[in-house]
Amino acid sequence: MKYLVLGSAGQIGSHFCAFINRSGEHSAIPFDVVHDPAEDLRENVALLRQRAQAADFVMFLAFDVGGALYLQQYQHTYDFISNNIRLMNHTFTVLRELNKPFIFASSQMSNMGQSSYGCLKSVGEHYTNSLNGIVVKFWNVYGVEHDPSKFHVITDFIKKARRTGKIEMLSNGQEERQFLYADDCCEGLHALALNYASVPRNQPLHITNFKWNKILDVAHIIGTELKVPVLPGPQASDPTQLFKKNEPDPFILKYWQPQISLEEGVRRVIADTI
Repeated sequence: MKYLVLGSAGQIGSHFCAFINRSGEHSAIPFDVVHDPAEDLRENVALLRQRAQAADFVMFLAFDVGGALYLQQYQHTYDFISNNIRLMNHTFTVLRELNKPFIFASSQMSNMGQSSYGCLKSVGEHYTNSLNGIVVKFWNVYGVEHDPSKFHVITDFIKKARRTGKIEMLSNGQEERQFLYADDCCEGLHALALNYASVPRNQPLHITNFKWNKILDVAHIIGTELKVPVLPGPQASDPTQLFKKNEPDPFILKYWQPQISLEEGVRRVIADTI
């Protein structure tokens, strides 16, 4: 099977391309503006249509998004909103024309109306439902990242530890999150693609490890691995989710279960991050 991977240069997309190509049974068709300016979902519908015609399945992982600091700075700007609306409208139009099976990468924040990012992901879910595609909700997927402006918390802590010899946190780290290593995420996406016809469209599909961890605990795992001190901030801070907390639905466990612990995943990211 040939997978067209939209957002193939992103954290999840790059891992998924490598995962699929390693299988020997499937292949990935990369598509990302980072690799080629022509591969801009906001502009080049003709090229998207051409690549989609050559694919058996589409992984819609592309989005203008980054970690919490990126969202805090950009998610309420005109450009952020416009970029995502345009890329969604063009992509879903092509998916509708070609009637391609696809998975849309949403977020566990899609019900959080205070977040432009969450609202945009909710729009993507409605598009997907109208075309009978599959919606998955990601929960803090982490792995190697190549764009320093979009670092998520784990890669940000690793960067701080290596550059400054300490992990100086912006908050006291009491916020809780669920983290999933990117390779586990790829396994989940592939399992859903292989079961595309039988996966119920009325059931929530949460791709997570189903375990809560405090940001402070994550910092200590990284600090222990890199032998640097952890310096928590003075107070709680959660500018992205505003301390709202969802609980993941376990329905996806019928098709896939995460295997990699947070400690092991962090070790792999440290080993693979320059």
